[in-house]
Amino acid sequence: MALHPQAQILIDLAEKSELPALETLNPDEARAIYDLRAAGLEAEPSVGEVYDKIIPGPAGDLSIRVYRPVDAGDATPCMMFFHGGGWVIGTVDTHNLVCRALTEALDATVVSVEYRLAPEHVFPAAPDDCTAATKWVAENGAEIGVDGSRLAVCGDSAGGNLAAIATQDCADGPKISAQALVYPATDFSDQGRKSLVRNGEGYLLTAASMAWFAGHYVPVGVDLGDVRLSPINGELSGLPPAIVFTAEYDPLLDEGKDYADALAAAGVEVEYHMIEGQIHTYFTQVGFMDASLETVAKIAEFVNAHW
Repeated sequence: MALHPQAQILIDLAEKSELPALETLNPDEARAIYDLRAAGLEAEPSVGEVYDKIIPGPAGDLSIRVYRPVDAGDATPCMMFFHGGGWVIGTVDTHNLVCRALTEALDATVVSVEYRLAPEHVFPAAPDDCTAATKWVAENGAEIGVDGSRLAVCGDSAGGNLAAIATQDCADGPKISAQALVYPATDFSDQGRKSLVRNGEGYLLTAASMAWFAGHYVPVGVDLGDVRLSPINGELSGLPPAIVFTAEYDPLLDEGKDYADALAAAGVEVEYHMIEGQIHTYFTQVGFMDASLETVAKIAEFVNAHW
């Protein structure tokens, strides 16, 4: 399918902005540009309450943002959300709108985790934080009005990677009811997939920027096949049901599809969607991309059936 017109608009706007390529910037410069683009989005889906909270993390204080639905009860289900941004950029602020949309669609609490970023905090800081936050909510959910026995995880891109890893980390508890992975990065150990070559230029996320992210996140000498980098290499049997999304014009298309196939081969219930005509980042374009809210709705339907 040809590029969706809305995806083409995003690409055209990026080209007209004449901003430097991400891989030519230092992390602080890249973060500033990413934050600016996110702040320019419109629309705010309705939620009942939003507040930040500090919880104990593996290396000190860890910040989470709690989104409560309208008319929330005392013990709602809870979705843990891990933002994208290549483990280097992105914050709970850049993913505020999609978390609001998920809260509204699920009619459940969403907890967005401000995990540590590279290069200040390299692997495994991010998965350590995300798993710790998930376990804290499971054990202390009453503090934020959620039922810690009804948990799901969700993330986009790097956040999809972290959601997959947190799910595996919690294989022996706490129980995760469902995992929602949006164009997840799943395999650092194999960078020869066809979609990386086919979609590695011209669609916002590039092969060069992916290498830039990895260079900041992964310390020299680390085994790229480590299951907490490359969850596709983990023990997949017995994991909770998964809904996985990829985009047709995304370098990560094949990684996401391969992970969905690997889960299915291991006996995991999997619902897979390849979003035709779309690019990496479509999911966070709430209020602009029709595919964004369509994906949110599919996630809500799937997760609500599995609490």
